[in-house]
Amino acid sequence: MEKWFVSMKKAEFGKIAEKYKISPILARLIRNRDIIEDKAIDRYLNGTIADLYDGILMKDMNKAVEIVREKIENGCKIRVIGDYDIDGVNATYILKTGITRLGGVVDTDIPDRMKDGYGLNQTLIDRALEDGIDTIITCDNGIAASKEIAYAKQYGMTVIVTDHHEIPFEETAEGKKEILPMADAVVDPHRMDCEYPFKGLCGAAVAYKLVETLYEIMQKETNEIEDLMENVAIATVGDVMDLNEENRIFVKYGIQKLRHTKNMGLKALMECNNIPEDSLNTYHIGFVLGPCINASGRLDTAKRALSLLEAQTPKEALLLAEDLKSLNDSRKEITERGVEQAIERIEQSSLKKDSILVVYLPDCHESVAGIIAGRLREKYSRPTFVLTEAEEGVKGSGRSIEEYNMFEEMTKCKALFTKFGGHKMAAGVSLPKENVEKFRYMINEQSTLTKEDLIPKVKIDMPLPLSYITEDLIQQLERLEPFGKGNGKPLFAGKNMKVLYPKIVGKNKNVLKFQIQDEDGIKMDAVYFGEAKECMDYIQKKKDMMFTYYPSINEYQGRSTLQVTIVNYQ
Repeated sequence: MEKWFVSMKKAEFGKIAEKYKISPILARLIRNRDIIEDKAIDRYLNGTIADLYDGILMKDMNKAVEIVREKIENGCKIRVIGDYDIDGVNATYILKTGITRLGGVVDTDIPDRMKDGYGLNQTLIDRALEDGIDTIITCDNGIAASKEIAYAKQYGMTVIVTDHHEIPFEETAEGKKEILPMADAVVDPHRMDCEYPFKGLCGAAVAYKLVETLYEIMQKETNEIEDLMENVAIATVGDVMDLNEENRIFVKYGIQKLRHTKNMGLKALMECNNIPEDSLNTYHIGFVLGPCINASGRLDTAKRALSLLEAQTPKEALLLAEDLKSLNDSRKEITERGVEQAIERIEQSSLKKDSILVVYLPDCHESVAGIIAGRLREKYSRPTFVLTEAEEGVKGSGRSIEEYNMFEEMTKCKALFTKFGGHKMAAGVSLPKENVEKFRYMINEQSTLTKEDLIPKVKIDMPLPLSYITEDLIQQLERLEPFGKGNGKPLFAGKNMKVLYPKIVGKNKNVLKFQIQDEDGIKMDAVYFGEAKECMDYIQKKKDMMFTYYPSINEYQGRSTLQVTIVNYQ
């Protein structure tokens, strides 16, 4: 059962509305997102590229760019080592493209998910040594690779770490002590000694900041790299970062660039997924383009996704795009099978009594463990780890809920792991097979989650009578975009609603269309996407309903009508 609650944050909505020439409804929605000060409201509504912070504020950024400048000028061989997910691939592309445009001798390497595992490892360093590489720059990884970086330094290599993951730490009598790798520069906004004002950047955004700062110190025009904001936007949405502060600006401008992209690979990927370029939004990145880019690292090699971004001809781009789409279709099938197996295992065992789910699926493809964990977290509303058999021991991924800091809780079990890393909401782990049950027991034993924490919560922005829903309001709501994690679509609610003329439609019979009528007799078209039959059965037994919804304009055969998309019902 869900717990519904209305945000009751107070402010002088009339004054805010008047000052920023917006509806009082919009003023309330902005306050609900904890945007309070005038400067923050103005930045939220009107933020531009000029409002982005200077990358030089990041700890070690000055060291990093001075080293890279020197290496470029001396013609030293630089290798960018990324990660196999959407953030790592785009961060790799950003660094390679930026350094190449500045005349650097640069190539790339990305670990193989199955053979190498996550992040920098000795094999990658040995490969770099064989190839005569002078300098390694990591992106979206490296912060937890102290041992590997020490190995590279032993052979005289220069190593620069750019990352956005939490810093590994140990508990001491004085409190937390960070364990930083002994690289020549470590650029990560999560460092305790980093005074950069915004900590929520993805790996690609940190890479972009390095390239931008490099351009500035080499006295080049930074507008030459603004096209790379497309990649920051894709990575920010795809890596599920909060869409606030700088991320909001990156995604807003990145989407504008994407709608007119010159990147042949991205253009082809949009084309073969039938995405209308002029109306592309965060949904298309998160649920269509992103999964295709991720699929190459999951089922094959992420180097194919990087090749797509670097495609030089429309023909090459289309071949690679179709390839990635086909890989993603296979990934969907594998995921569905894994989800079914996991649910069966949970329902038929004592697992369902646990606060933190640790599900061992030995035959599951390790590349989809994180997606399955995410699906289980949504179904059971609790932190979830999905573990599977790997070449050496067991590997897996975790997905968390807001009330649970996954990385910190895993740190308390670190004696059981051979490797782990991540952040509050997601993590990756490797451990010996004999430790799987010990891990399940220990992570649950130390959990402080309450029953209340595990109840799914529906946060409603405000009750909104149907009479308030107008074309003008819907146009104003567009000012709150881009929507995503940390800046969700506004959620309105209405009670004592009657349901008229319900019917199930759609090729897969997963859409329910009907009309809702409120207490004032006002009617409006409504649509529900999801378990349509279940919803139909429910509403047929009830006289009056409560709904949460989001309003939009439905355009069909040249006609525009107001409609609400139903999100939850009771």
